[in-house]
Amino acid sequence: VQLVESGGGLVQAGGSLRLSCALSGFTFVDYAIGWFRQAPGKEREGVSCISNVDGSTYYADSVLGRFTISKDSAKNTVYLQMNSLKPEDTAVYYCAADFAPYMRLGGRLNNGVAYWGQGTQVTVSS
Repeated sequence: VQLVESGGGLVQAGGSLRLSCALSGFTFVDYAIGWFRQAPGKEREGVSCISNVDGSTYYADSVLGRFTISKDSAKNTVYLQMNSLKPEDTAVYYCAADFAPYMRLGGRLNNGVAYWGQGTQVTVSS
């Protein structure tokens, strides 16, 4: 399994970015893709996920209403559209994958999922 993120960059507060996660090497279809982020000195936070089984989605409260996750099956790519960005959204963003039931844990995303991309930096200036 390979996950390759792209689309990070520097944006002013209130702006938008779209992150992409290109997927390859999956030998199973009942997976979910999650987006996580980690800011300097902070724990990694699960942001959003989408299930390849039924298309269901999840958003952390901190991004609900501002971020949208989607999947283009033809392109094997998952997107994270980020609008109304805030300086506190600054972090390295990672996409991750695992069997769908493993993506959620206790109402949040599971930091212990199996497959991770290399990350892409998002910086929001005030």
